[in-house]
Amino acid sequence: MAYRTLMVHLELDGNNSGLLEIAAGLANEFSAGVIGVAACQPSQTLFDEGLIAGSVLVDDYTEIARGIEAAEAEFRMALKDRAKSVEWRSSITYGPLASYIAEEARAADLIVTRPDRGASTLGDTRRVKVGDLALQAGRPLLIVPHGISSLTLNNAFVAWKDSREARRAVADALPLLRRAKNVTVLEAASNAAQSRAHDRVVDVAHWLEGHGIAAEPVTTSPSGSDTAGLYDEMIERGCDFLVAGAYGHSRVGEFVFGGVTRDLLLAPDYCVLISH
Repeated sequence: MAYRTLMVHLELDGNNSGLLEIAAGLANEFSAGVIGVAACQPSQTLFDEGLIAGSVLVDDYTEIARGIEAAEAEFRMALKDRAKSVEWRSSITYGPLASYIAEEARAADLIVTRPDRGASTLGDTRRVKVGDLALQAGRPLLIVPHGISSLTLNNAFVAWKDSREARRAVADALPLLRRAKNVTVLEAASNAAQSRAHDRVVDVAHWLEGHGIAAEPVTTSPSGSDTAGLYDEMIERGCDFLVAGAYGHSRVGEFVFGGVTRDLLLAPDYCVLISH
């Protein structure tokens, strides 16, 4: 298994250089093609008894078009001669941006994107809700924090939870885990559940061994929450890449996430691969 086509999501008003550098490195590593994608919603500003002023609408579309054009130019410059092929896709849409990107993800093996920026002065017109994207895309997401421009794989961790999402994530991450120097399968469990947790992580480590990956099975018994226990153990062991399942469900049209997933979507400290 390898990633043959990557999709990299560019922000229209952000610094995409680190994101693109990682996408270029992966494209070179896997001899992969790269699809650049960007999306934006028109302004919803209303006035004059609920009517949108024509001039404001035209100016807004013009500004968005310029932003998309600039993002495409940045994408093509960064990937020039560094990918098997390059392609650009973009949209000005009134629908959720995550839904547009999720639809386009049918053409890719892996989506490279930024963490969710949360609420901003721009509202949702330029914000992709990364959690929604993870649950809708049917593809793994590689989340690249701001300020990171290289994918470090010295100490890779699999945050294990015996669930469909975690099984999907570790399978999707195989191409990257094969390139990691050290791999740890880690599960947080209470003292009473340590024996069963140990058996589970040993099973996963053996499964990884069958795919040519040496992995250390580890369990931890945190004094506080499982989330805090996982983080403490990963910090102590110098984690620089994490694989995790994206756990969430829809509640009245909004996706609600567990603690680990929520933290990884908003402010990861290192690159994270998540799958649902």
